[in-house]
Amino acid sequence: MNNNPQSIAIADFDYPLPDDRIAKFPLERRDQSKLLVYRGGSIEESRFDHVPDLLPPDTLLIFNNTKVIHARLFFRKPTGSTIEVFCLEPFQMPVALSFEQRGHCTWNCFIGNNKKWKEGSLSRQLDIHGQSVTLTATRRKAVGNAWIVDFDWDGGLSFAELIDQAGVIPLPPYLHREAVSSDNERYQTVYALHQGSVAAPTAGLHFSPEVFEALRQKGIATDFITLHVGAGTFKPVSTPTIGEHEMHVEKIEISRSNIECILNHLGHTVIPVGTTTVRTIESVYWFGVKLSRNSKLDAMHVMQWDPYELESLSVSTEHAYKNVLQWMDEQGIEQLEGDTQLMIAPGYRYHVISGLITNFHQPKSTLLLLVSALVGDAWKECYRYALDHQFRFLSYGDSCLFLP
Repeated sequence: MNNNPQSIAIADFDYPLPDDRIAKFPLERRDQSKLLVYRGGSIEESRFDHVPDLLPPDTLLIFNNTKVIHARLFFRKPTGSTIEVFCLEPFQMPVALSFEQRGHCTWNCFIGNNKKWKEGSLSRQLDIHGQSVTLTATRRKAVGNAWIVDFDWDGGLSFAELIDQAGVIPLPPYLHREAVSSDNERYQTVYALHQGSVAAPTAGLHFSPEVFEALRQKGIATDFITLHVGAGTFKPVSTPTIGEHEMHVEKIEISRSNIECILNHLGHTVIPVGTTTVRTIESVYWFGVKLSRNSKLDAMHVMQWDPYELESLSVSTEHAYKNVLQWMDEQGIEQLEGDTQLMIAPGYRYHVISGLITNFHQPKSTLLLLVSALVGDAWKECYRYALDHQFRFLSYGDSCLFLP
């Protein structure tokens, strides 16, 4: 492993991406997107609904079943100014519990047009299922570039019900358009289950019920974990080297059965769908490594540079994952919840995965670094091929299957 990945220059991960190559809307059918297949050093073009035929027969596909929330809440002041409150994550409360709250909850939020919010609370009236509901937002204090905001509402609704009706789905900023009604369905995977993301795990957007049925008929195993995608996923690296870039923190949920499933497939082909899934299952490995050094840890936290500082411990994937199961036994839990700031960059040695299904990523992004850690400089050849062959890029764009 590169002992000093922090010296990697982000300029080496730039490429020209014209705006007209960014897919502004999805295709009519999810599974008809183009698929770039990189296998054994060669590149070929296929279509996404052919994925079941392209995977090795012993493959385990792992998906991220997070669900994008309608995170953008708009309030209009009596003066006419519009304030946007963008819900990032619950404040000091588990994600699932926050959505169950009735009448009150607190979130970390971005605030758009914040200078116009001089003092006091913001309120708006809503008609939800024929019921009149008053939603009030009260700003507490700034934390970094976000704010702590208290939400209060009447009507007996859960926060999940409230935000689903009151909010707007948050499209990626590079689409340069407002959300339309069709985005409520198309900017979600068909298997989205647990609310909490402010961005979709976009590699999964291509999967349709028909593709899942074809996977089943081929005997391809599937499993589902949860990582709630934060707004930081869109943050390009703006520093000259990655060592100066602070990775965003994301919330992880993974069950005992998930960990056992991965353990049972070690030695076979394990392919995550999307970079968020990669970060989750690799982060569990590093938590297991940390437990081998200190089994009394009270929670799962994986820091940005943990892999590069702990690699010398040489813990096997099986040992690390079994450490996590033993820790869960001692904690008396069936579901592991934690957070990760894991930075995967060239020089990183993958411990669980042997391939990847993913979309095309922004220039100078940490997601491109993650891909490069898997396929090396071949990412440049793949992206050049995609640009030359009219592939569509980013969230609503086409996809890649990497089988190095």
